[in-house]
Amino acid sequence: MKKTTNIALATAVTGLLALAGTAMTTTTAVAAEEKEKCYGVVKAGKNDCATKTSSCAGTSKTDGQKDAFVMVPKGLCDRLAGGSTSSS
Repeated sequence: MKKTTNIALATAVTGLLALAGTAMTTTTAVAAEEKEKCYGVVKAGKNDCATKTSSCAGTSKTDGQKDAFVMVPKGLCDRLAGGSTSSS
């Protein structure tokens, strides 16, 4: 009886983990679609990815560097002072 209960519990937990993984993947995909790159508003060292002058995230040299971006919700960049959706 105890072995059957353990198998049933393990199966239920495995199913829940698989379902949670699928939900997290879907949420991440939807969240990525609702974001855009915003150039020219990043503080020094806070950029999200490589720039023309640096090779990785967090390496922008100056505040408001025109080729450094940060991911923001779609539509927000146009409302930020100095923000642009294209690299200069």
